[in-house]
Amino acid sequence: MRFALITTAASVLVAACVTGTDEVAVTPETEAEAVVDLVEDMAAEAPTLEDPYLWMEEVEGERALAWVNAQNDRSLDAIKSHSLFDDNYAKALDLATSTDRIPYGRVRDGMVYNFWQDETNVRGLWRRTSLESYKTDDPEWETVLDFDQLAADEDKNWVFKGSNCFKPEGATKTLCFVALSDGGKDAVINREFDLESKSFVEGGFETLEAKQAVAWIDHDTVLIGTDWGGDGSTLTESGYPSSIRIWTRGQDLEDAIEVYVGDKSDVAVWPWASKLDDGTMIYGVQESDTFFTRTYYLLENGSATAFPLPKKASLGDDYQGWQFVTLQEDWAVGDQSFKTGDLVAFNLQQFLDTKELPPIDLVFRANERQAVNGVAVSKSAALLSINDNVASKVLRLEYAEDGSWTTKDVALPGAGQAGIVFADDEEETVFINYEGFLTPDSLLTYDAATDTTSGLKSLPTKFNADGLVVHQKEATSADGTKIPYFVVHREGITLDGSTPTLLYAYGGFQISMRPSYSGGIGQMWLERGGAYVLANIRGGGEFGPAWHQAGLKGNRQRIYDDFIAVGEDLVAICLTKPEQLGIMGGSIGGLLRGVMITQRPDLWNAVVIQVPLLDMLRYHKLLAGASWVDEYGDPDNPEERPFLEKTSPYQNFDASADYPTPFFVTSTKDDRVHPGHARKMAKLFEDADKPFLYYENIDGGHSAAANQKERAKRTALEFTYLYERLFPNDAAE
Repeated sequence: MRFALITTAASVLVAACVTGTDEVAVTPETEAEAVVDLVEDMAAEAPTLEDPYLWMEEVEGERALAWVNAQNDRSLDAIKSHSLFDDNYAKALDLATSTDRIPYGRVRDGMVYNFWQDETNVRGLWRRTSLESYKTDDPEWETVLDFDQLAADEDKNWVFKGSNCFKPEGATKTLCFVALSDGGKDAVINREFDLESKSFVEGGFETLEAKQAVAWIDHDTVLIGTDWGGDGSTLTESGYPSSIRIWTRGQDLEDAIEVYVGDKSDVAVWPWASKLDDGTMIYGVQESDTFFTRTYYLLENGSATAFPLPKKASLGDDYQGWQFVTLQEDWAVGDQSFKTGDLVAFNLQQFLDTKELPPIDLVFRANERQAVNGVAVSKSAALLSINDNVASKVLRLEYAEDGSWTTKDVALPGAGQAGIVFADDEEETVFINYEGFLTPDSLLTYDAATDTTSGLKSLPTKFNADGLVVHQKEATSADGTKIPYFVVHREGITLDGSTPTLLYAYGGFQISMRPSYSGGIGQMWLERGGAYVLANIRGGGEFGPAWHQAGLKGNRQRIYDDFIAVGEDLVAICLTKPEQLGIMGGSIGGLLRGVMITQRPDLWNAVVIQVPLLDMLRYHKLLAGASWVDEYGDPDNPEERPFLEKTSPYQNFDASADYPTPFFVTSTKDDRVHPGHARKMAKLFEDADKPFLYYENIDGGHSAAANQKERAKRTALEFTYLYERLFPNDAAE
């Protein structure tokens, strides 16, 4: 009955669009009560027997992979048979392998280093050019490392996962750790690489495969956290390092000297190192006892000294003797008081000398519609990136003679999304990305010495934006909170509920969703008459830590209510109707989509569930899941388990319910979010004889794609599915 009630409510909203009335018969309170009742009923009917699909959690299990391959074949045949798939794939591949992309990079000793993938270089090239050449339209690139060639030479499925380079004060040689992943997994090996000779260092540092981190102390010494011995005994319950050791050149890895040990219950213990203005190196560890709480330690003379900071605080860069800290909780220290979201600073040298916390300066306090994203430090400037009503600003921080801090706007083209993509305390050049829904990416260069911004590179348009408009609107969530969202659609559309609409949001880990340019969405959705919606629901960082913390653990229904509220508002304003409303999201966004299937199956007709969490009673036992209990709640905690039981998509699947046909997308090589989540949920659909689609890429890690061709294929599959579900049957003709 309650399914019927909610369906009726959606029907009333659609009817309002058709008749043109401004009144909606169902109140938000009624809708909220219906959802609560529905969740409670589904929880009461949740299965109590042992999970019959645990065999699907065996990642490379023969039985599990046989099922995966069968579902892949079935689903690929179904989607690829659609008349638009080939066109979508051609568009996606052209976008993914296009050579007119901006080659983002970092500056090192007057050279710009860039990682580049295209149709020829599928795994990619690590390459470099001079800064002067980089500023031209056709830079002269020099290959540093060819990953396609490396994979072929070594017969390995290598995926480049980044580099960590170091050059001591006064030295001429730069050495790097190059991280290589098997198929895109988070676990990597690290190999020492010489930038000058463009070759791996014979007999140099090399690690075994693990989720790990390395910090340079000097050319012959590193601080490293890894899986010592490869048996997992030195890892945390979350699968990350708990033991930090000093490793000296020429020393066997197993002989490295242990300098810090965390607890098995920690999320992770990570090494860090920093070079001060005078060239002195300091180093230590970050012990993260939960995902959101941490303690920073300075290692010195065989002892560890804690930075006397609150547990919910992030130690940032240092600049001209000032150490920046961003607060995720209120902090009272002495007679000083600071608020959640504040950016503060203290004299680092004074702390190093005394091991006591110096007086704290308030550097920046965000208002209720702002949030601090972070501080980036160049040679002669510290730059603050903030959200301002979801749009972005970059501010230059200045320390005045009277001891106060001031800010100055860095010139940007407009009120879009701006992000600092490169800054280094040894370089004056700063790279800033700027884009919007309808504004292609631009790369700006900011000269910190002269305080000037100039355009460096910009993308050509990737889709026809003529006649498209962007609006920022608000929906009202179940508790009265105003939830902002952006809508992109054709100007002058008739608000009769007939527009195919794709709704996206994330909703977790304080990650902000901001306007961005997407050639794929533009070509495969907007150009065909669809509307795209980006919702800034709670759980994100759009308005600071409080916006995120409002949806933690048992309060997570607020996040779900926010998303539902936006979906209902899209129907209420007559932009679309449930039959033409689709949703898509991955990881924690995949969990959100799973919840939307079980809580509001009537509100959507297409659901793309990418690399999702779905079994919220076992997630903490799978791969990195234990690290996220502060976000989702602990199933083993009697006080926190009931909410998870009520909302976990896997446990609240109802074989008798009328669900939209979902499309599950995951990766066998995802060693962050276990593919078993998607497998088991899809199996429920199969055994209930309900339609679903499923695609599991063998490679790709948590991105579900390891190279540009796989990314193009995944994009084409998803947008073909969305089109088939949401556009009229004759729209492609």
